[in-house]
Amino acid sequence: MVERRVCTFCGVEIEPGTGRMYIKKDGVVFNFCSSKCYKNMIDLGRVPRRTTWTRYYAREKQVRMKVMPEVEEKPKARKLRKGEERPAEEKAEAKPPKEPAPEAKEEKPKAAEEKKPAHKEPAKKAPAKKPEPSKAEKPKPKPEHKEKSEKGEA
Repeated sequence: MVERRVCTFCGVEIEPGTGRMYIKKDGVVFNFCSSKCYKNMIDLGRVPRRTTWTRYYAREKQVRMKVMPEVEEKPKARKLRKGEERPAEEKAEAKPPKEPAPEAKEEKPKAAEEKKPAHKEPAKKAPAKKPEPSKAEKPKPKPEHKEKSEKGEA
């Protein structure tokens, strides 16, 4: 009877006559079902527990999920578009009945020092930069060449 082997990387059972066997110098034997598994483990050096499509990853994930406590999530209320109304059942769930307000205790007015001012002062802004005049507004420098008069020089 032919021995069935398991892929070292992905955990899939390898059919007889298929796959690849890789033996390291120290005698460790790796069996791979495909070149994909071979490349990921030998060439790229990936760890099967961190590669999402392997069985080892799935097992590791199950272990992680058992440790974490299960939290029941309530379905989120979807946003309404214009023209839509909520059914009566959802309206009742959306607005819980109001509880009677506790009786207000009489409080003494606080001292004037403790009261906050009625209006808030706007936040101080950085001083604004003066706008630079555009090229049309800037005075043009006059050329410094001598003007020749028609009468004096010919």
